[in-house]
Amino acid sequence: MAVSSPDLKAFLLATPFFGGLSDASLDLLISMLVERRFNAGATVVAEGEPGRSLFIVHSGQLVVSKRADAGRVIRMAGLEPGDFFGEMTLIEMQNRSATVVAESPTVLYELTAQKLYTCYKTDIHAYVMVMQNINRELCRRLRRADDRIARLQMLRASQ
Repeated sequence: MAVSSPDLKAFLLATPFFGGLSDASLDLLISMLVERRFNAGATVVAEGEPGRSLFIVHSGQLVVSKRADAGRVIRMAGLEPGDFFGEMTLIEMQNRSATVVAESPTVLYELTAQKLYTCYKTDIHAYVMVMQNINRELCRRLRRADDRIARLQMLRASQ
């Protein structure tokens, strides 16, 4: 179902994904969102499956994991309200890179690649802002990954 409410608008405006958007651009993007609800334990997206949308976490807690050797599952990150995920499939048009599971009852807002393209055609400024916001978040995640890799290398070197 499509969504719209003043409370939702205030929440989304406070998230990194929607930062810097004009009121009209924000309204356009909100009109493109679809609310999705998941019970605790539900898989939202699975590693390797096709994906053409991203999700903004409105409520609930989720865990991001990847498959490793011998069937092990490695927890990569936790997600909470205000976070977003799934943006990689919109940029690189590849299958999902990880599995995301709801740890508690969860409400997400989905934005499909098709709707994002409509935004591009309708409001290029909003599209550019959204893409800049996605890129900023990807850079933050890359920096955190760099730090983790450096710490692991230091641990290995000291053993």
